[in-house]
Amino acid sequence: MNKCNLTLDVARWLSPELALTLSCEFSYAEQDPFAVTVVLDADGKRPVRWVLSRDLLADGLSARTGEGDVMVWPMYDLPDGGAPSFCLRLVNTVAAVFEIPTEPVAQWLAHTYTLVPRGSEMDGVDWDELSQLAD
Repeated sequence: MNKCNLTLDVARWLSPELALTLSCEFSYAEQDPFAVTVVLDADGKRPVRWVLSRDLLADGLSARTGEGDVMVWPMYDLPDGGAPSFCLRLVNTVAAVFEIPTEPVAQWLAHTYTLVPRGSEMDGVDWDELSQLAD
């Protein structure tokens, strides 16, 4: 089973003027080909784990996507010509917005698509075994 991980620093926006930097880990495994796991504050005492759609994350790098608990959108108005980034908004009991650098995530996602290409996620499913479980 192949896996790939990416760890990087991200900004959690507490207000329009105040951001907290924290460690974030993205992980992907072939055995769950539709999902990406995101662990926020990975080095902290209380890391928060979310499981997102891989395609939703990939699509959100270039266009606003998602609704409800998870939304992803690119940042277009970059201050001081900074590196491209995107926002990830997660809602549990409160909403949290994270700003994440686009380039390392885009490269990491490209690697996940070499492991399991988009559209082939269901190729490894044993439909006979699943149908026997349903009986």
